[in-house]
Amino acid sequence: MNKDTADRQQNFIYYSSESLLKHYLEERLGRPLTLVLTENSTTMLSAGVQDHVLRVRLHRMFVNADKQVLDEIASYLRKSKSAMPLFRRFLRENTTHIKTKSLKKIPIKTAGKYHDLSDLYDIVNKEYFGGLINAAITWGSRSHRSFVRRRTLGSYSERSEIIRINPVLDRKTVPRYYVAFIVYHEMLHAAMGTPLRGKKRSVHPREFRRREKLFKDHEKAMAWEGMIT
Repeated sequence: MNKDTADRQQNFIYYSSESLLKHYLEERLGRPLTLVLTENSTTMLSAGVQDHVLRVRLHRMFVNADKQVLDEIASYLRKSKSAMPLFRRFLRENTTHIKTKSLKKIPIKTAGKYHDLSDLYDIVNKEYFGGLINAAITWGSRSHRSFVRRRTLGSYSERSEIIRINPVLDRKTVPRYYVAFIVYHEMLHAAMGTPLRGKKRSVHPREFRRREKLFKDHEKAMAWEGMIT
């Protein structure tokens, strides 16, 4: 066994526990954090601040990542727009650790008459999530209603890991920035999961609402929504 291989194996052994991984990230960031290891195949890494505490969700496979990958994760947590080539390479090399769900195949349709969900998804994913969201996206089933309340304009299913956007939004009169906001809203659900508040799940906790407002056209989207509801 050569020295590089031995060093690499030592790194794996040293960081292969949740508590040590948490401690290492805290040292690199110089601040306390909470760490939740997940089996989520949609979002490998997400983070947000709640009650002044950095809360990190990370796929469990990364307890076996080496120091260089962990340093890149720490850099991302410090500045979310940092590049992550080592993280992505590790992810590609360890896809067998991602649990896939055997569900009925759901048809995916992203091309609309006026709005392309695939294009919006890629732009939002890159700008706000560092390209780390892996959920599928599709237009949902058509409704006979002329318009619906905002809460039904989009949905994210943790079980199927699919974002559905109500096709009522695929209209010439609906601004592109508003459709992008609905996509962002549902991608935020994919990134953050549904945390527990006591014994109940909190769909839109305070941290979710804070991050929702980070969307660059948030105020404009809210103003347009107010005109049509």
